[in-house]
Amino acid sequence: MATNTFDTLKFVERLKAAGIPEGQAKAEAEALQGAFAEALDSQLATKRDIDRLERRMDGMEAKLTGELTLVKWMLAIVIAAQVIPMAAKLFK
Repeated sequence: MATNTFDTLKFVERLKAAGIPEGQAKAEAEALQGAFAEALDSQLATKRDIDRLERRMDGMEAKLTGELTLVKWMLAIVIAAQVIPMAAKLFK
């Protein structure tokens, strides 16, 4: 998993070079770093999230497999219902 890092020292140096006092620059860097960390925490999936999704997907797969099996049998019955009378007429 890739991690994004925020270089607070470089950020502070840039702000100082632009004329921002060092104390204010450090406070802004810390606030921004906290905001980035919070944003990343809310966007990244945890192992627990992934496991929950996998269980849901497994359940959906089982349900779809069952429904497809039912559709196959229904289609086979419909085809048989059409073919049997035709075959009976053909071989009379």
